[in-house]
Amino acid sequence: MTDLTERKVIHSMRNHLPRLLRSDPVLSESILTVTREHFPTKVAVEDRFTRMLNELAREREAQTRKWEEQKAEDKRKWDEQNRKWDEQKAEDKRKWDEQNRKWDEQKAEDNHKWDEQNCKWEEQKAEDNRKWDEQNRKWDEQKAEDNRKWDEQNRKWDEQKAEDKRKWDEQNRKWEESSRRFDEVHREIMAQSKKLDRSIGALGARWGLQAESAFRDAMAAILVENFGVEVVNVNEFDDAGEVFFGRPDQVELDVIIKNGLLIICELKSSVSKSDMYTFERKVRFYEKRHQRKASRMIVVSPMIDDRARPVGERLGIEMYPDSPDVPVTRPETR
Repeated sequence: MTDLTERKVIHSMRNHLPRLLRSDPVLSESILTVTREHFPTKVAVEDRFTRMLNELAREREAQTRKWEEQKAEDKRKWDEQNRKWDEQKAEDKRKWDEQNRKWDEQKAEDNHKWDEQNCKWEEQKAEDNRKWDEQNRKWDEQKAEDNRKWDEQNRKWDEQKAEDKRKWDEQNRKWEESSRRFDEVHREIMAQSKKLDRSIGALGARWGLQAESAFRDAMAAILVENFGVEVVNVNEFDDAGEVFFGRPDQVELDVIIKNGLLIICELKSSVSKSDMYTFERKVRFYEKRHQRKASRMIVVSPMIDDRARPVGERLGIEMYPDSPDVPVTRPETR
């Protein structure tokens, strides 16, 4: 039989077997006889289940009885244990209460002693504070008295110090005034001495006792000191004879250049009227040659002829008897 035929037979049996079992009792009995060999009957199955249920019920009742007995025994033991615990707890509580009572009594006794001791301490502290306050009051009074004495002493010291300072300042002022007057007198004496030396030098140069160049150098040195610049001695040759009326000769001048200003000086032991004219021509010669205008023309000589002074004034020449008399700036003309 092929697989296809077998499947068809099985399918046909599934479709027709229930109907055949209901319609054909013989077939139904035959099939049941065959199945009884492998499967129990309904009655047998029900009896078996009944026996199993009864057995389970008996086991359950026995187990329940054992549990109840064990539970009762456990309850008895727990009750006994709880009774012992309650008795022990009551005993412990009695002991703790007794101990707490003793502690409270001891604490009350200690508090009483501490209160009594604190009372004594407070009384002692109050007494100490009173003594300290009294001592501090005395110290403050003594300190105030000492401060008053120190202030009084300091005031006297300050007054004495101020008086001493005033005296020292007055003394220093007198010393400085005396020193200043001494320095002024000394400078005046030295100036007069130098002036006298220059006058004597001028006389010597005038009468041939001293060289004219030495006198000029001395006067130039004073000008350098007063002006703070260098006095340059210029010595140039006049080829055309512009200065000495057609006669070529050396032209000697003292030149000062200060702050862009050209100052030409004549330093001689004596100056005559003709010397004044000659100096003016020297200045013009220098201006022409160097293409620069002189800001000031100065003649310094201790001996200027009275006839030369009007000439110098007319020509715009400043005239001074000594080098220290020369001002730094040109004096205003009236």
